[in-house]
Amino acid sequence: MNITALQRLGTGLALAAGLYGCGGSSALVDPTLRATAYGQVQGNDDSAATGTYSWKGIPFAKPPVGTLRWKAPVDPAAWSGTLTTRSFGNACIQYGRIYGPGANNKYDATIGTTLNTAVGSEDCLTLNIWRPASTDASLPVIYFIYGGSDVSGYSADPVYDGAALARSANAVVVTANYRVGLFGWLNLPQLKTGSNANDDSGNFGTLDTIKTLQFINKNIANFGGDPGNVTVMGQSAGAINVYALMTSPQVVSASPKLFHKAVAISGGISLASELPAGSIATLSPASTYLAQGNALLYNLLIADGKATDTASAQAYAATQTDDQIASYLRGKDGSTIFTVLLTKLAAAGLSGSGPIPEGTVVPVDPVANISAGNYLKVPLLASNTRDEAKLFASFLALSPALGGVPGLIVSDASRYATMFTFNPDAPTTLTDADFINPQYLPVATPGTGYNAKTDLLNSIFFLPSRDNVLSAVKSQQSGVWYYQFNWDKEPAPWNDVYGAAHAFDLPFLFGNFGPSLFGNVIGGTANKGGRLALSNAMMKSLAAFARNGDPNDPALGVTWPTWPKKLVFDATLTDKAISVP
Repeated sequence: MNITALQRLGTGLALAAGLYGCGGSSALVDPTLRATAYGQVQGNDDSAATGTYSWKGIPFAKPPVGTLRWKAPVDPAAWSGTLTTRSFGNACIQYGRIYGPGANNKYDATIGTTLNTAVGSEDCLTLNIWRPASTDASLPVIYFIYGGSDVSGYSADPVYDGAALARSANAVVVTANYRVGLFGWLNLPQLKTGSNANDDSGNFGTLDTIKTLQFINKNIANFGGDPGNVTVMGQSAGAINVYALMTSPQVVSASPKLFHKAVAISGGISLASELPAGSIATLSPASTYLAQGNALLYNLLIADGKATDTASAQAYAATQTDDQIASYLRGKDGSTIFTVLLTKLAAAGLSGSGPIPEGTVVPVDPVANISAGNYLKVPLLASNTRDEAKLFASFLALSPALGGVPGLIVSDASRYATMFTFNPDAPTTLTDADFINPQYLPVATPGTGYNAKTDLLNSIFFLPSRDNVLSAVKSQQSGVWYYQFNWDKEPAPWNDVYGAAHAFDLPFLFGNFGPSLFGNVIGGTANKGGRLALSNAMMKSLAAFARNGDPNDPALGVTWPTWPKKLVFDATLTDKAISVP
């Protein structure tokens, strides 16, 4: 029996589990009842509203709590009966940012009131599946990895709802939570036992994404997906994680192959040593994460009165066994850890997180591995937005050349509240001056304006890493495509504040313009015609890539050449405007 027949058989068995009836009467199939390797799951029949079926909050690993904190994910315990999977699982524990959840694991007003406080839960390793409300089998699978600087993010963010994309692309869409921040990546000698290389790697968030892929490989056929045609897609930190997967020795050697195409949106994976001087790296060496891990431990010891400074904390730690230190750290709650992170580690430049290039799970130099051909060679679709840096306007304070002061004059809480209540179809008194530092106004002033300074930031932040990794991949394979997202038709003043900012292509790729962080400032009736036409073309192109590894589709209206040429996604107020410069 070939693999397609096996997949269809698996789907049929899962559907058969939902049969109900009496005696010899005709049976009805419940399409939301499916089988996994760990037990049956019951999802949502959204066919009337969205044309899809969905399953939310399916466990793909045991909760990483207690002794499993800072350990590689392990298979979930099997369950008896049927598990109801109709709502999203908990976001992974993180400190509140406007890019993460609030108090209720969803996009709501509490996001603006929980900034810099602990949100989410350590019991969080769940995934979500959407598929068209049809009987089609062997559909392409798109697994999306959210962004958030690898310190925040959650799969319940409404912009990541997979229904519209699943229907438009006729694909199975998967999103999943993964551990972030110090719970997702931690390099500390006392946590390394020598008995498990994955545990010792410190790359727990990366291993969560690998575990998700393993779940997909084992189970997705029962949801109508083809485990032999999986596309991994990630944005921002999610794109960094896509490149980490492409180069991970564990993924490269996996059999069967865990994914077959990759989409990296607005991200890179370059060390500072590989970039022009003055560039902002997208990957830190393992030594940086070792300094972070030690700083976390020493500051906790000082806060607990076990030491008075770093030297005495080092001395105290030396009197403890590794097991004692590990138990001490696992006994700390999230709020305590985040307080140290935000008040101590941040001041030392050690608050970031992401893949640790230690050699076992993530190679020491991922781009060097790519250049040597030691990576998973799959068709690659990469991208950036034209105005990436407008979402990072605070970085203009990094140097006098960038301006020396932050780009925005509003707090995150104030900005969130304004966006949350903004009505794109109502008159507004808001202007650029309400948000942008007067030093950078007018925005279009050559050299010193907000546009010029954020362009300069983009040139040292996103573009060097883009060029570095794509040049490496292109040296090894021909299948590399790239787009630039230029859409900036938001109602004023957001067209200047954000323009084609980082993450603003996501609503277009997912077809979601409803409630979400940027939903109100993107939407409105004035730009609806062009916005929806562009979104439709982008989803159709992504669907083509997921099907056959080439993003060309008639909906584009042009032929998309391979990198280093690019496609520009844009629109007028009334129609798409896609071009090849």
